[in-house]
Amino acid sequence: MPGMTADDLQHRFGIPEAARFETGPGGLVRLRIATPVAEAEVYLHGGHVTHYQPRGSGPVLFTSAQSRFDAKAAIRGGVPVIFPWFGPRADDPSAPMHGFARTAEWDVGSVARQADGGVLVVLRLDASDATRSAWPHPFVLRHRITVGAALDLALVVDNPSAEPLVFEEALHTYLAVGDVREVSVTGLGGTTYIDKTDGMRRKPQGGEPLRLTAETDRVYLGTRAACVVDDPAGGRRLVVDKAGSGTTVVWNPWAAKARAMADLGDEEWLRMLCIETANAADDRVTLAPGARHEMRATIRVLPR
Repeated sequence: MPGMTADDLQHRFGIPEAARFETGPGGLVRLRIATPVAEAEVYLHGGHVTHYQPRGSGPVLFTSAQSRFDAKAAIRGGVPVIFPWFGPRADDPSAPMHGFARTAEWDVGSVARQADGGVLVVLRLDASDATRSAWPHPFVLRHRITVGAALDLALVVDNPSAEPLVFEEALHTYLAVGDVREVSVTGLGGTTYIDKTDGMRRKPQGGEPLRLTAETDRVYLGTRAACVVDDPAGGRRLVVDKAGSGTTVVWNPWAAKARAMADLGDEEWLRMLCIETANAADDRVTLAPGARHEMRATIRVLPR
């Protein structure tokens, strides 16, 4: 449905008093969801959830006030969709960072109210001339977004070709925290991580909770457990559970790098922490012809 306006989409998919398509910043089409259970915003640009807030809680996702809502750039914050490679492309450093999904225009497959009061949105991205110029493989990518008491995200990849499909992927979740210097993260103990701030060295993670004290960019391998972020300044715990994922990425740019980023405020690093559900590096996916792969992240708020 390329070329459909917000009004077209509203007529076809809108749900009265629950889900409305509109034109957002930069002329980008977004879906605003508001129910007695939760509220959220989803942009077709990048298939990108930028806001999620269950009733009775503060915003769960961080989106930068400096983010560029531009059809040629990724949105800074929320949950960017990373596919089909993570970080720089190994065989082509000139290729776009983190692949093309986070800057592509996605189609709407369906919008439906759930029995529990939530809303399920299905977005779709297919191989096109634009994607084949960067990655010459057929694929069908769906993003199933369930906005309810929890935010449930499922990235589903189909391989319609006669050859295996090898890819990396991530739901690059920016969590909103009160003060990242005070948070602790459990669920990663006893694993190995690639330290991208120290020459890609592989290091063991001890059993104690992870606390951030400087720029952090770690790719934890072979991880299957949920991560729990204890946020004393925010007065809550954030749980990121997952399935179909072998990698967890933890990232915060800290002060110096944040000041060098045009789409992140100088002090905004204090209020964000990325806990990313992924399959990257050793955990990249090899998908057989005709097969389907699903990776899920479920984010919920708990009291401290």
